[in-house]
Amino acid sequence: MLSNIRVVLANTSHPGNIGAAARAMKTMGLARLCLVEPGRYPDAEATARASGADDVLASAQVCANIDEALQGCRFVVGASARSRSIPVPLINPDSCAEMLRAESETGEVALLFGCERSGLSNKEMDRCHCLVQIPTSTEYSSLNLAAAVQIICYEIFAAHAVERPAEGLPGHVPVAADEMELFYRHLEETLEVLDFLDPSNPRMLMRRLRRLFNRARPDANEVNILRGILTAAGQGVKKND
Repeated sequence: MLSNIRVVLANTSHPGNIGAAARAMKTMGLARLCLVEPGRYPDAEATARASGADDVLASAQVCANIDEALQGCRFVVGASARSRSIPVPLINPDSCAEMLRAESETGEVALLFGCERSGLSNKEMDRCHCLVQIPTSTEYSSLNLAAAVQIICYEIFAAHAVERPAEGLPGHVPVAADEMELFYRHLEETLEVLDFLDPSNPRMLMRRLRRLFNRARPDANEVNILRGILTAAGQGVKKND
């Protein structure tokens, strides 16, 4: 199921890191690379650093935004070295690989890396079901982007090398990321209509609700039920007006 796993690099500033990441992926049997608004690409340095993984670069999908890069994915793991104000499930690389292996048996999944300078933005982190953190020395924890890609890709390759039975609830297929974004938009609009969310001072409400539904991972029927409830609630307010 390695073909169901995509590696997404967001706002990569150095083309050499793109090429080195492509090389890291190919050595571990991964070929689907997505680039979100890369600083310089295509670029000769990316090709040079790919060192034979030209096919991964040639087939890389360049995306205008994170929504496009994650379209169709029903499970997303973000790589982050920083702690966050709102807790997100945090896993190590081998647990990350196991989860991606299991989820890739039933659909598209993504491994998301932020830019070299600041890592994942809050908007990018909102799209992640959990975060993977690579243990490093407390004396020097700065890890190159391509090196981080190599470490996690190795764990993914190792996890796929051993055949295991499919996991999870039988028949439960979570909706893809783009469908969840439509739901979140509907939820936010309804909360505004209900005067539960003040758009001028939203605080962290939607971010916390995203965490809740990312843990629940609803399927298509469950999302339809939730959106039906939102529609009914919005219509009820309009009738009362």
